[in-house]
Amino acid sequence: MSITEMSTQGALKHFFGFDEFKGEQEQVVDCVLRGQDSFVIMPTGGGKSMCYQLPALMMEGTAIVVSPLIALMKNQVDAIRGHHETDSIAHYLNSSLSKSDALRVREDVATGLTKLLYVAPESLTKEDNINFLRSIRISFVAVDEAHCISEWGHDFRPEYRRIRSIVNQIADVPIIALTATATPKVQADIQKNLEMKNAQLFKASFNRDNLFYEIRAKKDALKQIVRHAKRNVGKSGIIYCLSRKKVEEISEVLRVNGIKALGYHAGMDANTRSRMQDQFLMQDVDVIVATIAFGMGIDKPDVRFVIHYDIPKSLESYYQETGRAGRDGGEGHCIAFYSHRDIEKLEKFLQGKPLAEQEIGQQLLQEVMAYAETSMSRRKFLLHYFGEEFDEHNGPGAMNCDNMANPPVLRDGQEEVHLILSAILEHGQQFRSPFITGVLCGEENREIQDYKGVSSPFWCRGKDHDVRHWNGIIRQMLVLGLIRKEIETYGVLKIKDAGMAFLTNPTPVMVAKERDYSDVDAIDSMSQTRSSQGGAMDEKLRDMLKSLRKDVADEQSLPPYVIFQDVSLDEMAIHYPLTEDELLRISGVGSGKARKFGKPFLKLIDEYVEQEGIERAEDLLVRTTNNKSSSKVHIIQRIDRQIDLPDIAKDLNISREEVMSEIENIVSAGTKVNLDYIIDKALDEDSLEELFEFLKESEDASVTALIEEWNDVYSEEELMLARIKFLSEYAN
Repeated sequence: MSITEMSTQGALKHFFGFDEFKGEQEQVVDCVLRGQDSFVIMPTGGGKSMCYQLPALMMEGTAIVVSPLIALMKNQVDAIRGHHETDSIAHYLNSSLSKSDALRVREDVATGLTKLLYVAPESLTKEDNINFLRSIRISFVAVDEAHCISEWGHDFRPEYRRIRSIVNQIADVPIIALTATATPKVQADIQKNLEMKNAQLFKASFNRDNLFYEIRAKKDALKQIVRHAKRNVGKSGIIYCLSRKKVEEISEVLRVNGIKALGYHAGMDANTRSRMQDQFLMQDVDVIVATIAFGMGIDKPDVRFVIHYDIPKSLESYYQETGRAGRDGGEGHCIAFYSHRDIEKLEKFLQGKPLAEQEIGQQLLQEVMAYAETSMSRRKFLLHYFGEEFDEHNGPGAMNCDNMANPPVLRDGQEEVHLILSAILEHGQQFRSPFITGVLCGEENREIQDYKGVSSPFWCRGKDHDVRHWNGIIRQMLVLGLIRKEIETYGVLKIKDAGMAFLTNPTPVMVAKERDYSDVDAIDSMSQTRSSQGGAMDEKLRDMLKSLRKDVADEQSLPPYVIFQDVSLDEMAIHYPLTEDELLRISGVGSGKARKFGKPFLKLIDEYVEQEGIERAEDLLVRTTNNKSSSKVHIIQRIDRQIDLPDIAKDLNISREEVMSEIENIVSAGTKVNLDYIIDKALDEDSLEELFEFLKESEDASVTALIEEWNDVYSEEELMLARIKFLSEYAN
């Protein structure tokens, strides 16, 4: 029997060794084999890739799979090759290939050996690739991570919106679009853009009943992360951050606290990212700290926890990233740290973008805030967002969230619900929640002024509560099905039939008080995170330490920052170090700096503690990276051997700029380094003297200040080298 004559069940066993399909996989495969367009919405771990891989292996020709990430392509191709005798069965065509590799891929495809060809959307648009694909037999096109098409999705990629037009240029073939996250709005947008409105829709439940969802206030977040990782040693976990810098800082803190952890972000070269991904898959590393680029399509079933150090930009992102936990049906703990300041930072990122994009981004952020602050079942809230109903008391996994494990007190909110519905109706169902809540509370925002909200019969009718309270009621009304947000108008509130029925015949409505994170500040730097662990800063001691630093600096004819940086004084005013060993735990204090400048500061703190009768907290728990950086030893050893900076960077798989930054951290913490073998080639004595004079006299001797003053004379690297030499000679 030929492959094309096999049953789908037989082909599944033949190619993958599985006896049965999961969920609706078989129906999707049959649909693709019939040549019909298909739209597949399955949660992470639901088996989306099988829906196009199996028919590709069964059909004549090559299936083109459009995929957004090189790491994702590699992972998928490796997985397919693992089930087949020859590597030529699957290839990827992207910018990571050399010319010779790309030529071999084309040869395998042209000769019919390749059944699946993965391409990035950018590669698909290149003219030579279009001409090549026209010359081969294509079975169908699969668009993976199809949410990237939609501006309402969480990972919009403009190149994805061109896929349909490119496919039309290449061949008249069916399309299968696949995604793990799609709200009704995103779903409609995908189908419209791909011109597949008549596609057969396959939509699995979004409920991952084995996952436990938890939101925590972003206070001592790093300490909590380290503790969680240490309690789960040997278990796989992913920690997501929004910035590369935070990825590197957190991964380093985990490593010095005994956790096998690596950082992963788009600033690393493809080979490095691929190697780290493989180490995680092979369980050589337990924890990956990553930007959102990590994990898409990664087939690792035993991830036991996913932590968001930074709250994501949308619920789609959150859902997809948490979905990488517990794909085998086992334990999956999903923790997200939340603070209003993080939302404010994300709002700033939207500034400068087109107005429509800002409106979309703002609405997505509002949904994230609503989810974080809700006191109702998080599972019910999430599933409602994706257009799915859920019984929060008896549904699968109903108790698996912090709100249901520790349920809030419910009360009858009938009067408040009636007031909100009446206000929405009075204003013609033409306004978003900020207008309605502003009218109820008597807040004169811009929209209320423009539309004369002060003249509303509902003006100040809800002033006994604040805006946060009324927003909480509105969020619960949305999930209860009394009102809806009109997406196309960026969130205008509309009353549903159930809401109209309630207005006619009000009945008791049980509501809960929303979570309050308004008094929690996000911690922006690793040193601040550590500083928060000991308690509140002693402002009186901080002022005394600052005064002492100025005195010491004047005696030494040095700027104060050379003695101790501000962050070091902050930590001293929290932890009250009394010994040199305790001083070494303070950020920015190495052994050289502790010996050179530490005594008067320790003496001052000792006397202060005695006079004020202070009982010190002994819990410094989380080790910082300043004194125990794993790269520090390697860098110092290589400097001692007078190895050039590019070679050090290559050895450590980091950039030259990162090496310079690491050296600066080493020197700032009090360790001397001798870079004269490099500096002598770059700067003469007169130049060094000139720069040293500036550094001695300037209150702000940061790299930025140096560049602003001297960028027309010296390169950035020359200025950094001079600053490193200055700190090494005068601060240590």
